[in-house]
Amino acid sequence: MVVQAQMIQKERPTQENLISSHVFDSLKLLRKQMELLVPEKPLVSCVSLCAILAQGHVLLEDVPGIGKTTFIKSIAKMLGLDFKRIQFTNDVLPSDVIGVEVFNQEKNKFEFHKGPIFTQIVLADELNRASPRTQSALLEAMGEGSVTVEGKSQMLPRPFVVFATQNPNESIGTYPLPESQLDRFAAKIKLDYPAKAKEIEILRVATLDPLASVPERLLEIDDLVKTQAALDGVFVADRVLSIAKRVIDASRHAESIKLGISTRGGVSWIRMAKARSLIEGRDYVIPDDLMNLANSCLAHRIIPRAGLDSSEAIKNILSQVDVD
Repeated sequence: MVVQAQMIQKERPTQENLISSHVFDSLKLLRKQMELLVPEKPLVSCVSLCAILAQGHVLLEDVPGIGKTTFIKSIAKMLGLDFKRIQFTNDVLPSDVIGVEVFNQEKNKFEFHKGPIFTQIVLADELNRASPRTQSALLEAMGEGSVTVEGKSQMLPRPFVVFATQNPNESIGTYPLPESQLDRFAAKIKLDYPAKAKEIEILRVATLDPLASVPERLLEIDDLVKTQAALDGVFVADRVLSIAKRVIDASRHAESIKLGISTRGGVSWIRMAKARSLIEGRDYVIPDDLMNLANSCLAHRIIPRAGLDSSEAIKNILSQVDVD
C-alpha cells in the first residue's frame, strides 16, 4: 500500500492547500482531545471526527451508562456548537422532534415553533424506542438538512450532525431501525466499557462535572464549515475508486449477505475516506483510508444471512477482495 500511496500522490493534480496550517493544527488538537475521552479506542474518535467533517451522522450501538452522552456533549463543547438531546420513547410524536405550527391570536396567523432538531449537534437517544413514524421524521433532516412542516421547508442550522444511540440488548418496546434509516448514518460505532484506568478515574471524580475539564471551541465554526467544503477538493484516484467498487460488488454477490451495500453507502464511504485523508494531512485518498473505515462505514449497511454478524461479513469480504 505504501507504493500505491506514492503513485497516487504523483497522480493528484497540483493545487493549493485545501486547508490552512492553522486549521490543520486545530484539527490535530481536536482529534487528540477527543482521543482522551475514549483512551485505547482511537478509531472511535477518528470515525466521529470524520463523520462531522463529511457532514454525516453517527449511530452508537451500545449498552446504557457507558458515557455516550458525555462523549457527544464533549465533542459539541470542543467545537463550540449548540447541543440538544432528544430522549425517544414510543409516545414521542414527529411534532415533538421537528416542531409545530401554533396559531398566534394577536397576529391572527400561524407561527412555527421549532423543535429540538433545530440545533447543530443532536443526540437522538434510544432512537429505536421511537415509533416508525417518528423515526421517519428524522429521514429528511438527516438526508436534506431540512424539515417540512405544513408543506413549508425549514432549513436546519449549519453544521448539523445527528448522533443516535440504540441499545442492542433491548427488545421490549423497541422498533428496529429500517434499512432506509440505517443507510442515512455515515458510520456505526461502539464505545464499549471504558478501559480499566479510565473507569477508575471516572469513579474517582463521579461527583464532579464531567465536562469541566473539556476544552472549549478548539475549531472555529467558520473553519469547520470551510473544512467540510474542502472535502470536494480531495483527490480520489481511479484505483481507489476501483477498490471501493470491488468491495461494494462483493457485498452484493456474497452468499452470506442478503442485502449488499447501496450506492449511497459507497458515496458516504468515499466522503468519510476523504475526511480521514484531511485529518492525516493529505489532499488525496489512499487505500488505507478506505480500509481503516470500512467496518464502521459499511457493516450497518448490509443484511447478513442468519447466524452471521455483519462486522464479520465485512471482514470476510475485505479479506477476499484485492486491495493492491
